[in-house]
Amino acid sequence: MLNKIINGVKALGPGMIVTASFIGPGTVTTMTHSGASFGYSLLWTVVFSVVATIVLQEMIIRLSLVTREGLGEAIQDLMTHKVGKLILVWFMLIAVTMGCAAYISGDLIGTSLGASYLLHLPKQVVAPIVGIIILIIGIVGNYHFLEKIMLTLMIVMGLIFITTMLIIQPDLSGIVKGTLIPTIPKGSILTVIALIGTTVVPYNFFIHSTAVHERFHSMKALKFARWDTVISITIGGVISASILISAATLIRGQEVSSVIQLAKPLEPILGNAAPYVISIGLFAAGLSSALASPTGAAATISSLLGWQGGMSSKKYKLVFSAIIIVGIISSALGFKPLQVVLVAQALNGTILPIVAIVVFIIVNKRSFLGQYVNTLWWNIVGGAVVLIVTFLGLYSLVDSLNSLFGT
Repeated sequence: MLNKIINGVKALGPGMIVTASFIGPGTVTTMTHSGASFGYSLLWTVVFSVVATIVLQEMIIRLSLVTREGLGEAIQDLMTHKVGKLILVWFMLIAVTMGCAAYISGDLIGTSLGASYLLHLPKQVVAPIVGIIILIIGIVGNYHFLEKIMLTLMIVMGLIFITTMLIIQPDLSGIVKGTLIPTIPKGSILTVIALIGTTVVPYNFFIHSTAVHERFHSMKALKFARWDTVISITIGGVISASILISAATLIRGQEVSSVIQLAKPLEPILGNAAPYVISIGLFAAGLSSALASPTGAAATISSLLGWQGGMSSKKYKLVFSAIIIVGIISSALGFKPLQVVLVAQALNGTILPIVAIVVFIIVNKRSFLGQYVNTLWWNIVGGAVVLIVTFLGLYSLVDSLNSLFGT
């Protein structure tokens, strides 16, 4: 029994990378805003997000282990029509790359919020420094190095945000009600979509398939890969929920501009250390997300174009470097390309349903997965998740287009 537990812990890796990538400044801010604005009532969205992510990423695990290919290669194999294949592959490639490039500046700025408070330096100074550190990690590191960093960041975030939730003694009945009874309070629909959208991320499909190849080498590892995914993403959900719960308990009804607002109500408990504790948590969340953006772009492009060598290849590192350099320059200049971000959001709103549907089709093809195709029960659950994710993606697309064109 002990050996099984030890082996299970050792298996944690690819799932932790996926989890660390979706807990970034956007997730922290959205959870904080949700708690402050709507209390515990939207906790159910965190539960749904965890379930949806586990279902979708489990399909990616089977696809990667059975076919020994990445998601991009599987998409190439699925499409038989040359023109259709060309359009789909390049649309995904452009959408994900543009999204990562558009968001990387925000990721670095978000990372710098915690560090700038700790170091008493301007964000425009700290953000490029963080970017340079990430660039070095991308150039000299490999999968195992990235895995260790993400695991460390997850531990830091867990210790800070979960411990914060526990010491403030939130309303347990409110938590249970918000978790088990889905409600959509007036004016919360965009927040609901944002809460789910910060967890179910398109490029994580590509990151996960690449990471599974780097870590696991046969179908014998399937149960460990599943364990890794379920445990890792559940931990991520608990961390996200703890931020929402802390905000609902400490700053309900306040206008939210930063998660550091949680520090003030914590001062009676943590004293002068309160803002430093929250800042470290925010820095860890930002760094994990800032690492994920160039990783997502590099994994997506490598997989769709069939590049060999995984995360250690020169082409992979070149894409990683290009994305982070964009972030370094834009964050140093304080450049906020709103129109570019809106276009990227519109593209991502389109690509999430497409990727989810394509993955669902692939894992139902016996010619691809043989005996490991979806069961009837998994099709019911997975189909429901894909339908909901498709609706949310299209809603996000429409909202982004409305903002873009001012309608």
